[in-house]
Amino acid sequence: MSLLIAALLGIVEGLTEYLPVSSTGHLILVSYFLGSEGEGAKSFDIVIQFGAILALVIHYRALLAERLRGLVLGRRESIDLAMALAIAFVPAAAMGFLLRKTIKQHLFGPLPVAGALIVGGVIMIVIERIRASRKVEGVDGLDQVTPARALYIGLGQCFSLWPGASRSMCTIVAGQLAGLSTSTAAEFSFLLALPTLGAATLYELYKGRGELMGSVGPSQLAVGLVVSFVVAWAVIAAFLRYLRHRGLEVFGYYRIVVGLLVLWIVR
Repeated sequence: MSLLIAALLGIVEGLTEYLPVSSTGHLILVSYFLGSEGEGAKSFDIVIQFGAILALVIHYRALLAERLRGLVLGRRESIDLAMALAIAFVPAAAMGFLLRKTIKQHLFGPLPVAGALIVGGVIMIVIERIRASRKVEGVDGLDQVTPARALYIGLGQCFSLWPGASRSMCTIVAGQLAGLSTSTAAEFSFLLALPTLGAATLYELYKGRGELMGSVGPSQLAVGLVVSFVVAWAVIAAFLRYLRHRGLEVFGYYRIVVGLLVLWIVR
């Protein structure tokens, strides 16, 4: 893998990690069309998520510091949020641990990704249309993420293990269906990314370290991480501002167009 390809993949990761369009799916497609495939490339696609994770930590540094202090002091709002994140984290973490090899062997390809993009796009459009017709706005605030809602979001996140489904899409839509506003669902989705992506990245780094270092190299990995961090940091704030005034429907159309285009090219 060249440094240019590593940088390009870092850009794709940073742009798509927190948008409901599937970063893993886009990385798989870009890697496929660039001819950068193999187990090492698959591990690289997952490990460079750490750059996006760091961007999220920087963006939410004030909130995270406040809630960590709250945990130490035993404040109810901090304990409730930590419990909600733990409840939402467990289902996908357990399923991902059990199905890691199966997913990488059978779903890391352009056709499965295209199918997931299209289906997810249709779901997003339908839900946005229904919410608009019924004038459903949902409740605001992280304090509204009850254990039941957190479990609902956690179960929704399990579907994101299919590359192309999008972790952001699955958790935001699940949050909407659980009664949260789109912006609150997105904010909880972003915070849930910290344990979810963090665990996935560390696990993949450990399990795939041989293939990763054998075919990628430290320089390429460093470039991918740095680029994904810078791009993701810019995207997070812009996406949250967008959601305060608009919904997810436009991303649904984008997913369908990309999925159909991939099917047309590959087939």
